[in-house]
Amino acid sequence: MKISARNVIKGTVLEVKEGPVNSQVRVDIGGGNTIKSMITSDAIEELGIAVGSEVQVVIKASDVMLGID
Repeated sequence: MKISARNVIKGTVLEVKEGPVNSQVRVDIGGGNTIKSMITSDAIEELGIAVGSEVQVVIKASDVMLGID
């Protein structure tokens, strides 16, 4: 698979919280860090994503926001 996004991080699925339309996937990217992704529940099924699956997190965003208290 070739894609234009340059921010691709390999990881392992730690948790899948399935909802009726969208599901939340938590991915271990190493070093004690995790990334959460919200994707459609249909995509979970089509891609066969489950706990323990090896995945690639693809980050493509026009804005990256930061906040402080």
